Amino acid sequence: MQMLSGPLSAETWLRDVFSAKQVLTGGIIRRKTRDIERYVGREAFETEVRRRGYQAIENAGHIIVFCNQERIRRIV
Repeated sequence: MQMLSGPLSAETWLRDVFSAKQVLTGGIIRRKTRDIERYVGREAFETEVRRRGYQAIENAGHIIVFCNQERIRRIV
């Protein structure tokens, strides 16, 4: 998918996403896959998640990032 150019740079978008209160407190964030692809690109997003030591899952057009290094366990 093509990234959009405009007033919001990829670096700014990433900085804004990863400075959310949930990130800073070790919670989770959820973003639409299409927004990730549009604003920063999937590869760059995944690189940033990996760099921070976080884990992410994808389902139904959303990516959920666990902003901590705890184990993920599927319940059902």
